[in-house]
Amino acid sequence: MSKYLYVTGLALMAMACRVGKDYSRPGVDLPSTYKGFSLDTNNIAVIPVQAFIKDHTLQQLVDSALHRNFDIRVALQNIASASHSLKAARLGNLPDVNMSVTATRTWNSKNSLNGSLADQLTKTSYLDDYNAGLSLSWELMSWGKISRLKEAALADYLQTTEASRAVQTRVISEVAQGYYNLLMLDTQQEVAQRNIELTDSTLQMMQLQFNSGIITNLALEQTAAQLHAAQALVPQIMQQITIQENALKLLTEEMPGGVLRTKLQSLEADTLPVAGIPAQLLQHRPDVHAAELALKAANARAGVAQSALYPALTITASFGANSFKPDTWFDLPGSLYKTIGAGITQPIFQRGKLKAEWEIAKVAVETNTIEFQRSVVTAVQEVSNALAKVEQLKAQYAYTSQRVARLQEAKRSAYLLFRNGMANYLEVITAQSNALQSELDLAAVKRDQLNATVELYKALGGGWK
Repeated sequence: MSKYLYVTGLALMAMACRVGKDYSRPGVDLPSTYKGFSLDTNNIAVIPVQAFIKDHTLQQLVDSALHRNFDIRVALQNIASASHSLKAARLGNLPDVNMSVTATRTWNSKNSLNGSLADQLTKTSYLDDYNAGLSLSWELMSWGKISRLKEAALADYLQTTEASRAVQTRVISEVAQGYYNLLMLDTQQEVAQRNIELTDSTLQMMQLQFNSGIITNLALEQTAAQLHAAQALVPQIMQQITIQENALKLLTEEMPGGVLRTKLQSLEADTLPVAGIPAQLLQHRPDVHAAELALKAANARAGVAQSALYPALTITASFGANSFKPDTWFDLPGSLYKTIGAGITQPIFQRGKLKAEWEIAKVAVETNTIEFQRSVVTAVQEVSNALAKVEQLKAQYAYTSQRVARLQEAKRSAYLLFRNGMANYLEVITAQSNALQSELDLAAVKRDQLNATVELYKALGGGWK
């Protein structure tokens, strides 16, 4: 009995031993603040998306996308799959138990031992064997392989969760930016329509002046051409509106159709967003989390590969009923059998396969370390870019608004001067064309302002909480 206790104690001690390195986060050289911004730990990433988005119609679109989007639904299925793998890994310390029921008939050579026994015992040329039993196999000494497998499975599961969150932040950004682009197109369509009406009015006035011999046919034709150019802009914008509406419908998993929306002018861009400090990205960015979890899983699998180089102690046992006659198969206890065994397997020569697998696993750790560090640097860069956009677009919008006001006044002055014969038709056409372009530009800058705030929210890891 003492021998068995001794062996069992050694096995339990071996089970507690783990090879491979425990995971520790690699160093990342993060700046204390974002370039050009002072230290501020407040962060819009902690704001729920329902509070971040002010427009009620856009809130409804985002909510619909979060519940119905194809990519999000696929991500949730990946989480479910990883969850099942995690459950299986957590049962890794339990033994494998199998049940088998077999019946075989073998025709052996008459000159063989089994053939001669069959002839003596059953008076037949064949030998039957009926077996029903349970078999158990339990690897007791694994050098931490099971715990490393559980560690890798947990990291994989958490990684799919973070990947799902990353998809969620991306979908929120795509819906919001698509919505703001749609509002810009609506505004540009309205501007183009007003320009058509104004140009048409100018053309009618020029027609009267031409009939009176005040202006030449050249002025009339050029103004008519400008009217046709303004008219051609409307179907172009309408085409873009339809495409953008369909894109939003796809994000919310709906068939193509119209999208309810407000006016671009009713929205105000947040020109003073707070981005916190770069170190917070390690907490809020789901893609950074996912990259680190991939590294953690790779580190655990390196431990599994290393454990394969060490000896393994396996206990086997079986129990059941066996007979060479069907009528005595379950004649208990005469047909009962039981076996128990233990063995230690130490890999010696496997053509370098196990060592190569360990080296490949270590390379995977280094690769994932690089990917994690790159994800951190990319996150900081994206936030910095978004902050620069927010900051510069604020000034750009102010200047463009002033430009629009000046060109609108110039357009009105040119029209009045032309009616009084104090300006030529080219000045009128130029003033109208410049005013039209400036209004189109202002709508685009307003869209870019709104999008920049959404980009910053996404870059900081907002939207999944």
